[in-house]
Amino acid sequence: MEISALNTKFHNHARSNSLPSKPHPIILQCNEHLARLGGENSYSTSSSIVLSQKLNTLQDLHICIEKLIQLPLTQEALVKESQEKWVDELLEGSLRLLDTCTATKDALLHTKEWARELQSIIRRRRGGESEVVVEVKKFLTSRKVVRKAIFKALENLKGSANKCSLSITNKDYQTVAIVSLLKEVEMITFTIFESLLNFMCGTQSKRSSWSLVSKLMHNKRVSNSQSEDENEFAKVDSALQFFAFNLASKSNDIDNLQNKLVNLGSCIQDLEEGLESLFRRLIKIRVALLNILNH
Repeated sequence: MEISALNTKFHNHARSNSLPSKPHPIILQCNEHLARLGGENSYSTSSSIVLSQKLNTLQDLHICIEKLIQLPLTQEALVKESQEKWVDELLEGSLRLLDTCTATKDALLHTKEWARELQSIIRRRRGGESEVVVEVKKFLTSRKVVRKAIFKALENLKGSANKCSLSITNKDYQTVAIVSLLKEVEMITFTIFESLLNFMCGTQSKRSSWSLVSKLMHNKRVSNSQSEDENEFAKVDSALQFFAFNLASKSNDIDNLQNKLVNLGSCIQDLEEGLESLFRRLIKIRVALLNILNH
């Protein structure tokens, strides 16, 4: 997507407008968190642990941003320039971040609920393997719905990236530096949401969505092999597809599926906790901006 490229360009722009030799300590903290979130391979990982760590760091970054907004120099700039376009862009950006975070949380919640229900059915097995197969196919349908919502969120993210360009000119040095930092934080937050949404999609691309089903029906060996770069969502997807469409014995496959659902549940819980904390922080920042501009 365009977000990563734009982030590099924006990062360089923001640094060129950095504060004088002794910037405010909060700004230094923001830069430290940005440096931790940056890096060449920051958004190419498929590790749920790394993503959870980045969500925690992102929350720390937004805590600093909330403090930055409360600084008198920041409030003065916001009030003085309240009618300028860049102020509207900050408000719009904060709303887009909340919308994206909400869409991500909803996708996680939907997947978690279905996974728990499927685990419960597998443990009971009152209807035998046939009942499990029926429920697995329902879960596959649910995953299609979730993936469709994720793809929509990713498309919206692409549009948000195009709106993250800086449009502030003829302003004092300090105002430009603060706005540059705020916009850079917005950009990197969108980028991490992009990584998380792609992670939740698994390893399949949009064009080949669910195209592995036919292969799974004919090749058990291939379908049971898990590539090292598959994440918890992708592993569950593969196990579900194989279980639903393979005609061979399913006793071992049920245990395999159950184990992967357990791992997925742990992964979702970690990501969900990080997202919920970040969501509350994003709300506080938006409320702080609105309070400053409305007084």
